[in-house]
Amino acid sequence: MIVASDVSTQSGLALVLAFASTVLINVAYLRQHDAAAALPALSLRRPLHSAHVLLTDRSWLKGFALESAGFALYVAALALAPLALVQSIAAGGIGVLAFASARVSRRQLGRHELGGVLISTLGLLALAVSLAGGTDEGSGGTTRGILLWFGATAGAALIALALGRRFGQLAVAEGLAGGLLFSIGDISVKVATQGGARYAFAIGVIAGYSLGTALLQLGYQKGGALTVAGLATLVTNALPIAAGAVVLGEPVPSGVFGALRLFAFAAVTIGAVLLARPDSARPTSSA
Repeated sequence: MIVASDVSTQSGLALVLAFASTVLINVAYLRQHDAAAALPALSLRRPLHSAHVLLTDRSWLKGFALESAGFALYVAALALAPLALVQSIAAGGIGVLAFASARVSRRQLGRHELGGVLISTLGLLALAVSLAGGTDEGSGGTTRGILLWFGATAGAALIALALGRRFGQLAVAEGLAGGLLFSIGDISVKVATQGGARYAFAIGVIAGYSLGTALLQLGYQKGGALTVAGLATLVTNALPIAAGAVVLGEPVPSGVFGALRLFAFAAVTIGAVLLARPDSARPTSSA
């Protein structure tokens, strides 16, 4: 009983840390969008020049500092709870992004956005209730399985960029690709916290977050914050939630609590999809 109580306390603390992390990261996305949109054109073909442009802009650096603080809290949360649980809280952060972007642009949220916020919130409530069914870190997965997942994810990012160029939707493609690479970073963080030889997955953390951040800045110069960062957030959270069960062996509770957990995962994903889908009556960003 003492052990179960300790696990429950750890999970509760992890979710508080995850929520704080989510708020900081999504506010940071908005700040970075506004800063990047005002900068000269960035390009992956000139990485050093683009990095210099970003790192010498105070507004962008403030956003990056917020994101870094949020990341530190995220790592702490992952050290205390399963990946799928922490990522479900992070998925609700797109609601924070929606409200913040609406406030900054002085507009009302559209029908899809409001629906997304409400569904995501309902999912988070279901997740909180499902914690009574217990949490389990799972088997941790095999290195081969994790690497295969990463390879497929990186391939999907390349396909997204190729399709974006072909159909003239680079902002959307860069948001999706950035989110896919961020998901590699997120999963790598969880695996690295297992210690031992798995500290080597820090390479995935650095590569995933560095390339994902670069793609988001490019997308920010072509599209609105809610579209680019919203799509990135959708993919960043949906894939690790799936990876928790498929690759890392994190079990889902049985019975009513299991049903609530599955509903929560589905709700935050559906909510993110609605928030990332612009309303026809909403003016699009010209950034």
